[in-house]
Amino acid sequence: MAKLEQVLILEPPIELKFKGPFTDVVTTNLKLKNPSDKRVCFKVKTTAPRRYCVRPNSGIIDPGSMVTVSVMLQPFDYDPNEKSKHKFMVQTVYAPAGAADMDAVWKDAKAEDLMDSKLRCVFELPFENEKSVQSPGSACGSNLPTMCRPGNDLETSKSAAVTNAPKSEGLPMPKSVSTSLDDIEVRKLMEECKRLQAELAKITDENRQLKDDGLRLRKAAQSGNPVSSTSNAAVRDHGSTALPSLLVVIAAIFIGFFLGKFIL
Repeated sequence: MAKLEQVLILEPPIELKFKGPFTDVVTTNLKLKNPSDKRVCFKVKTTAPRRYCVRPNSGIIDPGSMVTVSVMLQPFDYDPNEKSKHKFMVQTVYAPAGAADMDAVWKDAKAEDLMDSKLRCVFELPFENEKSVQSPGSACGSNLPTMCRPGNDLETSKSAAVTNAPKSEGLPMPKSVSTSLDDIEVRKLMEECKRLQAELAKITDENRQLKDDGLRLRKAAQSGNPVSSTSNAAVRDHGSTALPSLLVVIAAIFIGFFLGKFIL
C-alpha cells in the first residue's frame, strides 16, 4: 500500500535555517498549516535531541488552523568546514473522533496511516563588514558637502574640507587611518625584533667563542701549560656579563612577538 502524502503544509518545506553567531541560543520557526477538514495530530522528531529544544513538539491542529513550532538550537562551537547532518521529521496522523490521550493515539496508529515530512538543518553565519553599494549618481547628491558636488575645483574642495574640519573633532578615526597607524606600529615592532635577533646572534657568537676559549684553557691547564689568573677572570667576567644580556634580549624578543600578535 502506498504511503499517505503529508496533509500539512510546512513553512519552510525543506530546510530549517539557523543564523549565527552560535554562542547563544538560536531560534527558528516552523509553521504547520492544516488545510484539510479533519483534525490532525503531529509530533516533531530530530536526529540530535540534545542539541535542540522544540516547543511545542506535539499537538493537534484543527481544520484550517496553523501552529508555529519554535526550534531552539543550543549554543555550540561552530566549525564552517563541518556540514550539518542534523535532520527533523514532522510526523502526522488524522486524529480519531473524540481523541484526548495523545500517547494512546500514537500507540494505536497504524504504519499505513502515518504521514511524515523531513527537513534538514542549515547553519549560516551573518555577513561580516556588510556594506551597502551606492550608484555613482547617488554618491554625490545635492545634500552632501560642497566638495563632493561635480563642477567644483580642487581649491573649493580644500576650503570646504578646512571649514568642516572643526566639526569633525571628537569623531572616531577613519578605519583607513587607524589601519595605517597599526601598520606603522607593526613595522616598528618588526624592525625592533630584527635588531634584537641580530643582537642575539652576536651574543650567541660571543658565548660560543667564550666556550671555545674556556675549553682551550682547560686543555692547556691539563697539559701543564700555566695560564694567568687574569685571563681566567676576564673570561669568567665576560661570560657572566653576556649571559644576563642574552636573557634580556630573549625576553625582549618574546615581548615584541606578543605585542605584534596583539596589534594584529
